[in-house]
Amino acid sequence: MNRRSFLTSTTGAVGAFPYVARSTVLGANDRVHLGFLGVGRRARHLIQHEDFGAARITAVADIYDGSIAQAVKVHPDGPKWARYKDYRQMLEKEKLDGVFVQTTTHARVLCCMHALQAGVDVYAEKPLTLTVEEGQVLTRAARRYKRVLQTGTQQRSMPINIYASRLVSAGKIGKIEKVTVCDFIGPERWKPLPAEPMPEGLDWDEWCNQTELRPYHPLLHQRWMRWWDYDGGGASWGVSGWGTHSLDQVQDALGTSLTGPVEIIPEEPGERCKVTLRYAGGTLVKLEQEIIKDHQQLGAIFEGTKGRIQIVRGDYFCDPPELKKGAPEITKEGPGEMVSHIANFVDCIKTRKKPNADVEIGHRSNSVCHLVNICRDLQRKLQWDPKAEKFIGDAEANKMLSRPRRKGYELPVV
Repeated sequence: MNRRSFLTSTTGAVGAFPYVARSTVLGANDRVHLGFLGVGRRARHLIQHEDFGAARITAVADIYDGSIAQAVKVHPDGPKWARYKDYRQMLEKEKLDGVFVQTTTHARVLCCMHALQAGVDVYAEKPLTLTVEEGQVLTRAARRYKRVLQTGTQQRSMPINIYASRLVSAGKIGKIEKVTVCDFIGPERWKPLPAEPMPEGLDWDEWCNQTELRPYHPLLHQRWMRWWDYDGGGASWGVSGWGTHSLDQVQDALGTSLTGPVEIIPEEPGERCKVTLRYAGGTLVKLEQEIIKDHQQLGAIFEGTKGRIQIVRGDYFCDPPELKKGAPEITKEGPGEMVSHIANFVDCIKTRKKPNADVEIGHRSNSVCHLVNICRDLQRKLQWDPKAEKFIGDAEANKMLSRPRRKGYELPVV
């Protein structure tokens, strides 16, 4: 099946996808078969260093031949995997139960949609979406096709992070008055540069996906997370990079996983201005902590009327100290820290339960990242209706919840 044929059968613009209602009844001892859609650096790290438990990787797909060549070298079973340049062919031909979508952010949602329509459960890397609209469509699709979708915000599955979040949401430090996270950076705008030679074996049209088909440049290909067209500031300490983890931790601990703030406030002029989020109960979340590039900053500081808790990656610190009594073991950072999150995904493939970082949870947390970026762009206070997922009385801001997509890369209609 070529790309045009697959798009003709999947995109709402030109036709309806013939949804594959695959059997999802798996026994306790049944092997779960996984594919990887996108095998760049992050995917190769997972393949090499994480335990997939009762699941087995059987196929990989990537639009760059060089990435596939590297991926099959980092796992003992790699030489046996089926390999595809067109992920649609992998979805069509392989009998997969789940797929890890590890693409660039700007390509991720369309790939996820195709997997859902093919009857395959999805583990989607964070940030889940490029726009708020993408998250809305993706959530509808996961519900429509009755598929599992786990977002790659792994702190949702770390036992000690879950425990600390419940301490906050249960009122163990009283009413939360202020939450502090890092002053995460936003995306940069790309300035045209002369084309450079393209790597052999790369499908550049497919890489550009929904965005403008620009001349090839290695800064786009290899540093895509820096640029607004492809991400919301995902380069490590960006808003939708590691900021996704922190803001998702806030959503979890505040008990607001399925909603969001009601007001977004720029604290001073400038594109890197600090931003404050106000939630319906009056809690203020401030992006003001200086970035010191310590992974312990991938959480948040919660200040309540009866105490203080700082949740970090795989641990927490508290005052009063007795709130640490009975806490689960620390989750050590590095290889193996994803085990519980991957295990939750694989278990949900079998049980059909919602995963810890379900699609709607991922969408809502990612939306907070988008709201911060929109506030910085417009440099004004914004009122947000989390139920309607729209700005109140601000047509210009509402236009920024979505973006035009290049022809041939439209999202399927759900």
